[in-house]
Amino acid sequence: MPPGLSNPKEMGRLVALAQVGAEMVVPIVVGVAVDHYWGWSPWGAIIGTVVGFGGGLLHLLAMLKRFEEIDASKRKPDAP
Repeated sequence: MPPGLSNPKEMGRLVALAQVGAEMVVPIVVGVAVDHYWGWSPWGAIIGTVVGFGGGLLHLLAMLKRFEEIDASKRKPDAP
């Protein structure tokens, strides 16, 4: 584990964020491949870009909201 990451949950968060990055890039690559093989240029790349960034952004926002809820629940003291 890298020296600055002593908490395995923190490493899990970083892996999840890297997954979002891949979710943004893969549709673009698929769109470019569709353009190349089926001759749809530039529509495959445009659609891949919109789908990739839109879907990745929505997933990123949902994930960050979940992380914030988890952190907030850890900060709140339990009521008696």
